[in-house]
Amino acid sequence: MTEIFVRKNKDNKEIALVENGILIEYYEDDNKETRKEGNIYIGIVKDIIEGMQAAFVNIGTEKNSFIHLKDVLPKVDETKEKVDTSINIKDILKPNQKILVQVKKDSNEKKGARVSTHINLPSKYVVLMPNTNIVTISQKIEDKKEQERLIKLVKENLSPNNGAIIRTSAEGKEKEIIEDIKKIEAKWNKITKTSVDPNNNRPKLLYKSEDILEKILMDLVENKIERIIVNDKKELEEIEGKLKERPEYKDIKVELREKEDIFDIYDIEKQIEKSKNRKVWLKCGGFITIDKTEALTAIDVNTGKYTGNKNLEQTIFKVNKEATVEIAKQIRLRDTGGIIIIDYIDMQNNEDKDKIVELLKEELKKDRTKTQVEGFTKLDLMEMTRKHICSHKE
Repeated sequence: MTEIFVRKNKDNKEIALVENGILIEYYEDDNKETRKEGNIYIGIVKDIIEGMQAAFVNIGTEKNSFIHLKDVLPKVDETKEKVDTSINIKDILKPNQKILVQVKKDSNEKKGARVSTHINLPSKYVVLMPNTNIVTISQKIEDKKEQERLIKLVKENLSPNNGAIIRTSAEGKEKEIIEDIKKIEAKWNKITKTSVDPNNNRPKLLYKSEDILEKILMDLVENKIERIIVNDKKELEEIEGKLKERPEYKDIKVELREKEDIFDIYDIEKQIEKSKNRKVWLKCGGFITIDKTEALTAIDVNTGKYTGNKNLEQTIFKVNKEATVEIAKQIRLRDTGGIIIIDYIDMQNNEDKDKIVELLKEELKKDRTKTQVEGFTKLDLMEMTRKHICSHKE
């Protein structure tokens, strides 16, 4: 059973996604509406930083946002980010120039938001990429014939100069995808129309991205979310209004429980506290440690109390295997983004390494964001990346 708990307090709102009593995802959303990721703005170019091939852009927030040359040049390949070094950003952007940008990463205490001219508009079955001809597909759809069918279908129904990423939820669908493309293109057309104002030389918000709850509903509606439990009447009314807008949400029940702490159900509070621990114990007696730095997240696997049987390789493989399942769970629960390095217990058998790589890929399919497993390095470290869902946690 999949449930969503929304606990509203004076200073913030907490959202917990729970499957069969187990906390799967947890987010804190402050009531100051500081989250900007996904928002689309008309920005004004301020300072050009030629040495960094970048510029500062005023989008109307306290700190100017930052844009790199690669985020200004037309995107020709969704998987590659190589930039032609012969191009100078001063030839592309000029001070006081108006540009249409989307926030890709929120600001923090040290830096302004990172923005890009490469727009992504998510919908239920596709993510629209205006001004490109790229059509790509979720890696979680593995059937080659289905991949070909979906790519052909989407290409035939997209307007000229629009690309798309086909989402996992599109698998097996046809009419629904066509309708979805029409809706998201209509939304984009509305955004571009409001951006045309030659008399306005100020930054302007054109589109506000979905909040965390809306993203969960969009991503997981196929998983049959059974109910949403809230502790605030106003929040209940807002959620019911959102559910009425989409017929696919009609079976989701919304319950109001004002007189109890809804996080006492399934001991959610305890599960949240556990998710903040540096050390996570495994059932076998081994453990993993999770350390986040500014550059990356390092995860170390240890045998701990587990001594196994007489076969050392089997003992090591068992701990690494159990750790892999837990790591996939923890990075989703903590919404860990960016580069992740996993230091497994050294395995001599290449076949065991391959099994761990495949297991990690399989477990990460449960995650609703983009992940990329690069495999073991020469130093026997596992490299992977994950796109965070809620940037202000970073």
